Amino acid sequence: MGLLDLEKHFAFYGAYHSNPINVAIHVLFVWPIVFTALILLYFTPSLIGFNFHPVLHLNYGFFSTVFYALFYIALDKRAGSLAAFLTFLCWFSSSFLANSLGFSLAWKVALAAQIFCWTGQFIGHGVFEKRAPALLDNLVQAFLMAPFFVLFEVLQSCFGYEPYPGFNTRVKARIEADIKQWQDRKQKKLS
Repeated sequence: MGLLDLEKHFAFYGAYHSNPINVAIHVLFVWPIVFTALILLYFTPSLIGFNFHPVLHLNYGFFSTVFYALFYIALDKRAGSLAAFLTFLCWFSSSFLANSLGFSLAWKVALAAQIFCWTGQFIGHGVFEKRAPALLDNLVQAFLMAPFFVLFEVLQSCFGYEPYPGFNTRVKARIEADIKQWQDRKQKKLS
């Protein structure tokens, strides 16, 4: 799979997220996972030896935000730019919240939110999707792509967004083929 092959990435993601309730759960819970992960990363040391701002530090949180933002823009300029903006907004606001809460309270808040959001997603997969989460098959794709794809899903369903003509049709065909292949493998295991 090409690193910047948006169709292939979105088809992989879509094959694990075809149930509307599971999709809604992911739309609600993926970005809070990003936000609370950045709260935890706020407390990592600066990677350049000093902090240019009393609250905004150039640490693992900042550099992971830059990586995610640039990757999303490389995948699709328009939707990726919005995802990059949201990623930086999460970093900015999580830094101020983490600074305000302090380490002893921030990690508790972040941990509680992470547990709640991850539990919701696993319930979405187990109860509604009836398929294991994508992270069990491709951990990197799941962690790297999930924030972008839930945003992409919202843009697609609410505004009919397509990065280029025919994208949605081709991805839908790939998703249906992937789901059929998974169902066939599942049926063979049962027989």
